[in-house]
Formats: sequence, structure tokens, C-alpha cells
Amino acid sequence: MRRRAWVSLGAVILGGGGVATYAAASPSSGHGPEARAKRPVRVYDLALENAGSDKRRLPRTETKQFSLLGVSWQDADRQLDGTVQVRTRDAGTGEWTGWRDLEAGVDPLEVPEADSEERGATEPLWTGPSDGVEVQVVHADGTTAAGLPKGLQVNLVDPGVVTTAETKLDPAAFVTAETPTPTPGTSTEPTGSPATATPTAPATPTAPATPTAPATPTAPPSSVPQPPVVARAGWGADEAMSPEAPEYNPDVKAVFVHHSAGTNDYSCAESPALVRGIYAYHVQTNGWKDLGYNFLVDKCGTVFEGRKGGIDQPVLGAHTYGWNRESAGIAVLGDHTSTGASQAALTSVARVAAWKLGQYGADPAGTVQLTAGATQDNYFGTSYTAGTAYEFDRVSAHRDGFNSECPGNSLYAQLPSIRTLAAGPVQGLKVTSLDGTGLSGTTYYTKGKVTARWSATTPTSLIKEFRVLVDGKTAATAAPTATSQSVTLAAGAHTVAVRAVHQSGRSATTAALKVVTDTTAPTFSTAPKLSLRTGTVNTTAVPVTLAWKSADDAALRRTQLLSPTTATFGPTTTSSQRTAKSGTASTWSMRASDWAGNTRTSSPSFTPVILQESKATKSGSWSTRSSGEYLGGKSYSSASKGASLSWTFTGRSASWVVSRASGSGQAYVYVDGKKTATVDLKSSTTKYRQAIWTKSWSSSAKHTVKIVVVGTSGRPTITTDGLVHLK
Repeated sequence: MRRRAWVSLGAVILGGGGVATYAAASPSSGHGPEARAKRPVRVYDLALENAGSDKRRLPRTETKQFSLLGVSWQDADRQLDGTVQVRTRDAGTGEWTGWRDLEAGVDPLEVPEADSEERGATEPLWTGPSDGVEVQVVHADGTTAAGLPKGLQVNLVDPGVVTTAETKLDPAAFVTAETPTPTPGTSTEPTGSPATATPTAPATPTAPATPTAPATPTAPPSSVPQPPVVARAGWGADEAMSPEAPEYNPDVKAVFVHHSAGTNDYSCAESPALVRGIYAYHVQTNGWKDLGYNFLVDKCGTVFEGRKGGIDQPVLGAHTYGWNRESAGIAVLGDHTSTGASQAALTSVARVAAWKLGQYGADPAGTVQLTAGATQDNYFGTSYTAGTAYEFDRVSAHRDGFNSECPGNSLYAQLPSIRTLAAGPVQGLKVTSLDGTGLSGTTYYTKGKVTARWSATTPTSLIKEFRVLVDGKTAATAAPTATSQSVTLAAGAHTVAVRAVHQSGRSATTAALKVVTDTTAPTFSTAPKLSLRTGTVNTTAVPVTLAWKSADDAALRRTQLLSPTTATFGPTTTSSQRTAKSGTASTWSMRASDWAGNTRTSSPSFTPVILQESKATKSGSWSTRSSGEYLGGKSYSSASKGASLSWTFTGRSASWVVSRASGSGQAYVYVDGKKTATVDLKSSTTKYRQAIWTKSWSSSAKHTVKIVVVGTSGRPTITTDGLVHLK
């Protein structure tokens, strides 16, 4: 039986026969910290009375604290002609909210469930701790509704505080079912204004008769893991409130998704109290034997056990009129008319749906024939006839089966996502990197060990495992929370892919990546070598050309100069113009790397040497010139035809250094007694220390370079500044 304590409600009588009613409360003795530690659930029913068409105001009355409310009436089959609107006063701040609509009446029962009369009712609204309420029923055009049903009441629910565990619940996959001993709630009479109401004394609680327990069916195993669920004891269900035994369906063919509580403005620490409030509302206001939903999910993804009888059983619920006999109901706590449910909530709904349907071999992405238990229309105007089978999605919405806006437009639009989450495969799977490799074009190269890294948009709680495939076969497996896995590849060409296995068994696989295992180091087919080049010569910067040829049996990546300076070159580059310090042996170290990471280094040493004119063998007439612009401060100059200078050295490259001007003449160059070039020193601008002629050999050897004055007509003079050779 339902037990109620009655207090009165003040009213403003509006024109047209409608009623706007309100109630207000002063802070009760149950607000202090010591009271909040433990407080039983209570429901207060406040009668809405039509006092006639004249507009008048009655004094406000006091009532106890409440956090959830709804409006109900006597005839469960009658719908209100209008919209119920409420506003409440915050118990902490004393501020009043704006007007809020209550969602249209809840579904009637297909068959009576309790030993008391079933009432028609709106959906409940979570208000948070409140101590005042005002209610009105209006038409769509804003006028006050007339012809209100009998027994119209506003039902205020104080969910109390009955378990310390409720403030410690973790969201989603981290929830554990806690089972503290619940404190049975008893209704007590609130303080009221004796001038305006005569409270009805609460019934004396009596021990309920022990019902005959129905045979509990054997729960079939599911094809997917059970998600964490907070048991009824964990959220503080007062089992004395619903003594009737549960009833079981043969199976679960579909799940219907709902929303409840009318607001998203709650903290997840309040969720157990919110569930208790809905429980009390369904039993003591609607007149049902238990909570209507089989499961409830809050915005943090915590799943709560709803109607008793065993979460793994096909418990008959009271959630979707006409379809309860073959389904389970899952309510998302919140208002999802214009705001979608959180990803955590969607994930948990999908996990529950997949688990329940998986007990009976049903695909959450599929459809099923359900037999109507009542003749009615749904929200979209589709007509159903009792006893006739109709096709439904395995995961459907309340509005698909009954004429209700539930679960709201936004959550309804998210049902395809829920089906995909529940049924698989894993979505958004991609390889983000392949560590231990180098990528050239579309091919990866490795020395053997690679680490595949990936990402997916499907939550890990719905994933069974990941697999790394090598040449199409599983080479390694990883946990659903993993984002990387290493494998070692044999020499040669391979393909590597990542496969995600959904808890349903469906799999998704990334595109295969081409990977070549290469353990052979690159080679220098031509070792790094220096040769002298033309340009301006200084003792600290002799112009040279660094040349090399590197190769790899798979794919050369780059060649790097490591010393005496640093530089990086592409795989096709084979030379670079540099400078070297004269008189100093320098190691020219180079490293060739392939895309797999194999390397080879070559480090030859070279020394540029400047030979002054004083080191040369002279013939003919030469004069000495002095200037800071010359190498060593001096140079030789001659205008005598046939005058010569000869330098003998051991090396692999040589360059003749001169001064140039507009009046400079020509000279012959002989190498090892053979004329090799005629060089013209003429220049439009004066230049000093110019390496004007160079010669290189494949290896170091003894050579003689001789220059001879040509005696050019009109400009016979040449000025030589020495010879540089490389050893």
C-alpha cells in the first residue's frame, strides 16, 4: 500500500476555470549536517483544488524539503488538456526558478501491478533541495487550462540520504556495486498551516505480507561482458516500499531508451538520491509496484539497477506501454530534448543494451518483430493493434512504441551511435605512427623491431582487444586500453596492420602498411674526398670541393657531414663546396644512413698546404711585391716573356693563386712537363688571392706545376701569389 502525509497547497484561481497553485516551505529540521548524514525517503502529496473562476490568492503553507516533483491525478487513462508548468524555490538561497514544463504523462500500465489505484502522472522533475513550489496548467496559447482531471496533486519527493556510499560512486567502468544496509523510509507528517489544511495522519506501517516468490529463470550467459552496475542496495532502495515480487518475461528481444528527471542540472554525486526519488515517485505516486525502468544511467556513465528481480534476468518493467513484455527499459537521467546525452552515458547505455541482448543472441544493430500489447499510436502517428507483430530496431526509443517525446529529440538522434557502440565494429581506428621505422614514399623501413601506435573513437570499455597483424596474421595482441604494441619483423618485405576486436566479436582493420626489414648498412662507393677549387684563398679558408658517393641495397635516406663542420644532404647529392684551413690536418667524417636506420661512416683526413713563391724554382726576371693583400704579405711579378716558376710537391690536388687586374696578362701552365692550360689573369676589377686554375688526381703522388709568362701584348705582367696543394 502507498503511505502518504498530506499538506495543503495555496492556489491562485485563474480565469477560464483553470487553477494555478503553489506551495512554499520554511527550512525544516532535516537540513542540518547531522540530518543530512542519514534521512529516509518521503513523498508529500499536495492537493490542487479548483476554487472557482474568481481570481484570489490564499496564504502560502510550509512543507518539508524536497528534491523531485511531479503532478498526478486519479484517472491513469486520462491525459491532461494542457502543459503542467512548475517553479520551485531553492532551499539554500531562497531564489525562485523560472517556469519549467513537466513532460507529458507517463505510460499507463498494461496490467495493474499494485494493490492500490494507478494514477496518471507527468514525468518527474529533479529540482535539487527545494522548499517551495508553484504549479499551473496552461494551453499551448498560454491560457490557463480548464477541465482539469479529478484528484490533481503535486507530489514532492524528498529522496533523503540513506547510504554513505552514494557520495563515493565512481563513473562508468570504475563503478562497483556496493551493498550497505538500506534504511527503510517511513512517511511522516510535515508541518503545515492548520488554517488552510487538515493534514491526514500517515498510516501506521505494518509488516508487508511475504509474497510468493516466482520461479526465477536461469539467466543465460551473454556474448559480451556485463558492465558494472550499482545494485539497489548501493543506491539505497527501500525494499519495504515495494514488497511485491518481480515478474519475468521469457526473454529480452529489444531495449527501449528513455530519459527521466527532466534536467541535466545535477551532480553525479546526487545520482543515487535522484534514482531514489524516481523510485518513490513511481511507487507512491504512479501506484506501480516498483521502479519502472530496468536500468538507469547518469551523465557520468554510472549504471544503476532499476526494477528488482536480478539485472541478468528478463524482468518485466513498466516503461514502454504495449511493449514491456518483450523488452527492457534503460533511462538516461537528464533532459535530452535539445541537449544530447554525454559520451559516458551513451557508452554505458550501449554496454547495457549489448549485454542484455547478448544474453539472447540478438544483434543490437538489427531489427526484431515485437507483438503489441495494446492498441495505440506512437509519437510519429504509427498505429499499433494489440496482438499484431511489428518491426522495431533492437535498440529503440520510447517514442517509437508510445506517443511520448521521450527520450527527447537530441538523444533520439544519438540512437544510431548507441547501436554502433553496442554492436560494433570499433569506429575511428587508425595507425597514428609506426615507431622504429623510416618512411620513404609509401614504404616503411626498419631494422626489425617496430612499434605500432593507434587510436580509435570507440570507448575502450566496448573493445575486447587489439591485434597487430603481420602479413595478415596475428603477430601480437594488446589489451583494450592499449594504444601501442611492438613486434619484430624478419628480413624482407611485409605488411603491418592493426585490428580492433569489438566485444561483440566484430573487428575493424586498418589499411596494411608496407614495411621492409633491412639490416644491411649503406656503402660509400666513392669515399669522401677533397679537391681544391677556384675562389678566394685565405689561410683559414681554402676553397675545396667535398665529393662522395653513397648507396644502399634498399633505400638510402641521407648522407651527413659530421666534421669538421656539419651538414645534411639528400640521397642523390654527391658533392658540396666547402672551405678548409691551410696547414692543418682535418678529418672529414661523413655518415650514410638508410631509411631503416642502418648507418656507415667514413672519415678521411686532408691538409691544404700553401706554397709561397719563395718555395718555387725561378727562371727569368721576377720582382717582389709587398702588400697585406698577398698570401704571406708578398708576391712575385714578371713581365718577361718566358720567365717561369716551378713548384714540386706530393699531393692529390693543386690550385694556382694569383692577383688579377685589368692590365694582367696570360700564363702557360705545365703539369709534370706537359702544357695543360693557358690562363688569362685579366679582370675588370682588382682581385687578390684568387685560385684561378686547379688540377686534381685520383690519388696522392709527386707532381710539378710550372707557370710561364706569355708576354701578352699590351699587358704582359702577371702577379703570382703561390700554389696550394692538398695532401
